Amino acid sequence: MAHVIDVPALGAALAGDRPVRLLDVRWRLDLPEGRPAYLAAHIPGAVYVDLERDLSRAGHPEEGRYPLPSLTDLQHAARRWGVDDGDLVVAYDDNDAVAASRAWWLLRRRGLDVRVLDGGIRAWIAYGLPVEIGDHGSRPGNVRLVDADPGIATIDDAARAPSSGVLLDVRAPEHYRGQAAGVDPAAGHIPGAVNLPTIAHIGRDGMLRSPDEIRGIIRSIGVDVDRDIVLYCGVGIASAHSALAFAEAGIDTRVYAGAWSQWSRSRGRPVAVGRTPSGALRGW
Repeated sequence: MAHVIDVPALGAALAGDRPVRLLDVRWRLDLPEGRPAYLAAHIPGAVYVDLERDLSRAGHPEEGRYPLPSLTDLQHAARRWGVDDGDLVVAYDDNDAVAASRAWWLLRRRGLDVRVLDGGIRAWIAYGLPVEIGDHGSRPGNVRLVDADPGIATIDDAARAPSSGVLLDVRAPEHYRGQAAGVDPAAGHIPGAVNLPTIAHIGRDGMLRSPDEIRGIIRSIGVDVDRDIVLYCGVGIASAHSALAFAEAGIDTRVYAGAWSQWSRSRGRPVAVGRTPSGALRGW
C-alpha cells in the first residue's frame, strides 16, 4: 500500500471521480501556529488541521508534551474536516512532511486511505500550481474510524525494546548524546536506543528518499528489520515521520508517542548519555 503521493499523482487524483480531502497540517516546534501560513496560501480546497488541538489532546506533563487524542475526538475532528467514508485523504505541510506524518500515522490503520504529499506545499508551488488564500470551510463528513491501534508503544514497551527488539531514537545526534539542553528535565537517550535521525530519510530537495535508499540506511546501522522496532523522538511528532519512511520501505514499526518528553519526566527511568546505546548511565 502506498503511503506517499507526489504532486502529479495528486493532480490526477483531484481530476478524478473519487473525492479527495486535503489536510494542511502546518506545524513545527519553533512555530506551532500554522494557521497564518495556511490563510496566506494553501492548496485549493485544503482544510487546516491544528496539530496541537486535533492530533493531540491536553494532558498531564507526565504523559509527554503531545498526548494522543481519543478515538472519539479524532473522529469528530475528521468529520469537521469534511472526511467521508471512502475518501482519499492527503496530508501535507511545509516542513518535510514531519507534521503531516502525525496525521498519517493516527489515521492509516483506522479505515482511511491516507497519504502524505511528498515535498508538501513547496513541491506544489514548485510545479507552478495555484494556491488559495483565506479559510476553507467544509460541510461535516460522515467518516467512521475503526477502533484500531495505530501502532502505539507504551513507556514500558520502549524500556523493553532494546532486549526484545530494536529501539530507535530519531532525534538529532546532539539530543541523543545529551549535549543539547532543552526544555525537558534531563538530556540523553533511553538506554539501549540506537540513533537514526529522521532527517536521514529526507533528501536535499525535501522529498522522502526512495524505499531502496531507506532500506540501505537502516541496514547501515545494523537494524534487524524482522524484529519488533519501536521509534521515539523528543515529543512524539518526528517519530511518525520515521514510521512513514519505514512503511514506504515495507517495514512495520511502532511509535512510543510519549517520547523523551515523557521518559525524562518519569522518576526511576535511567538516562544514557554519549554516542553509544548504553552510554554513561544516570539515575533519574
